[in-house]
Amino acid sequence: MNDPRKLFVDERLTGSCVYCGAVPSTRDHCPSKVLLDEPFPSNLPVVLACAECNQSFSLDEQYVACFIECVICGTADPSGVKRANVSRILRAVPQLTSRILAALSLSEDGQKTWQPDMDRVRNVVAKLGRGHLDYELSIQERGDPDEIEVIPLALMSQESREFFECPEPGPMTVWPELGSRAFMRALPSGEQIADGWIDVQEGRYRYLVGQSSGNFVHIVLSEYLACRIVWS
Repeated sequence: MNDPRKLFVDERLTGSCVYCGAVPSTRDHCPSKVLLDEPFPSNLPVVLACAECNQSFSLDEQYVACFIECVICGTADPSGVKRANVSRILRAVPQLTSRILAALSLSEDGQKTWQPDMDRVRNVVAKLGRGHLDYELSIQERGDPDEIEVIPLALMSQESREFFECPEPGPMTVWPELGSRAFMRALPSGEQIADGWIDVQEGRYRYLVGQSSGNFVHIVLSEYLACRIVWS
């Protein structure tokens, strides 16, 4: 099947770097492969990007992927984490391992807490949100998001979790851009996604896009970290 964007989307919405608007020279995986496990899924989402933007996010994405895995496993020891690619990174970049280890605090009763670099986390989350909006809805949001919320799923209240998982119950209230992937999926003959969530890799990465009171993206990383990005 041909790419529906090439068939229908307004050409004025394409042809520029999704992150800065410059002339694109590369294609960027969204999500980045560092957030996934091998073997990688086929047909990973890609967006147009300039080389500078494509490269500028790499270190922050590496940091986020490693930090989440270390928190989940309770250690920054490369031999103690489960994800093979994260273990390789921690071994190859000892300064990153040291930085993550320095974010670990141990209470008197042995409880571990981790203090992430939230500027780096938000940078990655906003980048992912822009990529998903472009890929699914052919919408480019280059300004700062009006909202970025990042919280472990386990710390969400039941009400917050229900909203996060299903923010648009019932029939679609807005019509996506003609020819966008969201439009094609909404067609009776399109790829049906019952709850709106798109699983890039089971247990590792899923996302949801929508347009209610603005453009928004919900992302779950490693079934641990919930991220909400909103442009009003």
